Amino acid sequence: MVSASKEMAVYCFDILVAHYTGDLVPPPAFEEGNYPLFVTWKKVTNGGEPRLRGCIGTLEARCLFSGFKDYALTSALRDRRFPPIQVKEIPYLECTVSLLTNYELAGSYLDWEVGKHGMILEFVDPDNSRRSATYLPEVAAQEGWTKVETVDSLVRKAGYVGPITESLRRKFRITRYQSSLYTMNYSDYVSYVKRARGAHPLLSVKC
Repeated sequence: MVSASKEMAVYCFDILVAHYTGDLVPPPAFEEGNYPLFVTWKKVTNGGEPRLRGCIGTLEARCLFSGFKDYALTSALRDRRFPPIQVKEIPYLECTVSLLTNYELAGSYLDWEVGKHGMILEFVDPDNSRRSATYLPEVAAQEGWTKVETVDSLVRKAGYVGPITESLRRKFRITRYQSSLYTMNYSDYVSYVKRARGAHPLLSVKC
């Protein structure tokens, strides 16, 4: 089984940097495979906590090469919750790559572990609209949420604004999953590029 790796995060940075420089992207330096995957960008400024700038992926298995190529940019530029990442932000970014594994149907909306499982929530609301949303395994722990708080937040993420009752929760279909992830900040990316390629990214870009 392939695990999330430094080289995958490097490739995502390569893709984003090349979007602005027009340079050719070096070929991926990781093993090929097919997995569901996510790319998450966060921005760190003034020594504060990393702030989400984009997170998009797929719950269906994708070729890792094309998957990371697509979602590195989709997450950075087309997450509708945020404005597109600008070139001047790149030195403050960190990238997390996630490979999703071990999909299992949960026995109830509480049949999962905070920090271990991500969730795909599916339900039909009282207006008979089908809704779904997902959180990666690290989200609940990072936010300090309980299981109920996590599930209720997912309901809102799915676009449902009505009352969340215990009766509604019991109708939820929860698919839990685990993930392998790797996080790299821009400074570590620059060090990797200098060491491996003898170059410095973004030299041709005026920030």
